[in-house]
Amino acid sequence: MLTHTTTRVLDPGDLGAALAILESEPVENAFVTSRVQVAGLDPWRLGGEMWGWYAEGRLRSLCYSGANLVPICATPDAVRAFADRARRTGRRCSSIVGPAEPTAQLWRLLEPNWGPARDVRAHQPLMVTEQLPADVEPDPRVRRIRKNELDVIMPACVAMFTEEVGVSPLAGDGGLLYQARVAEIVGAGRCFARIDDGRVIFKAEIGAATDQACQIQGVWVDPEYRGRGLSETGMAAVLRHALADVAPVVSLYVNDYNTAARAAYRRVGFREVGAFMSVLF
Repeated sequence: MLTHTTTRVLDPGDLGAALAILESEPVENAFVTSRVQVAGLDPWRLGGEMWGWYAEGRLRSLCYSGANLVPICATPDAVRAFADRARRTGRRCSSIVGPAEPTAQLWRLLEPNWGPARDVRAHQPLMVTEQLPADVEPDPRVRRIRKNELDVIMPACVAMFTEEVGVSPLAGDGGLLYQARVAEIVGAGRCFARIDDGRVIFKAEIGAATDQACQIQGVWVDPEYRGRGLSETGMAAVLRHALADVAPVVSLYVNDYNTAARAAYRRVGFREVGAFMSVLF
């Protein structure tokens, strides 16, 4: 029995305790929860380690350490412990992302060793909805992308990522990991788009999904078609699919400076319930 605070890498035998923590905050933790539910805690399948922080012999907080470093239900003491471990192991992630308060604390502790960051997005409103909008008609041309349409959707995915993150996902490994991730989402039936004459006009994905909540990501409108309300009607169509087929709560997070997107999401019925923070390297 552990009688003091300690941090260790969790193993498959810790799955039940880890899921109890993850599922206590179903919206905030949707991304990591969805991965753990599929892959368990084996680092090879999960794509990273799950660190656990124990106090008085009980697992209290988590931190996912993979391509992203993600504090989960992390108390201030847990964040300090996770920062110590991250400093010892060195930076392996391309970003730190999670609920704003613990992520900000984690970055303050890591910045002297890991900084400077390429970009820090300190306040990204977390938005949710549980119902379709009453006054926005879903675009009937937005549909689920088929597996044989990967070549059609991929350029729009690359354009969205580059615009949002500031670097191309094709850099480094030539985009192999990114293409595999897009293929995974398409294969799961969670990529949606409007395609007119072979051209992607609007797209979005349900990037994470559990029985309790799902998270929309990668919302993009072709620049030539912006300002025409396609983001609202397109999002309404994706919401219709998500609420009917995936989960009772739909979430997303957005950069606070993207006032147009925030207004569009509000028109579709999303409301702000918290904030995320992202540190990009």
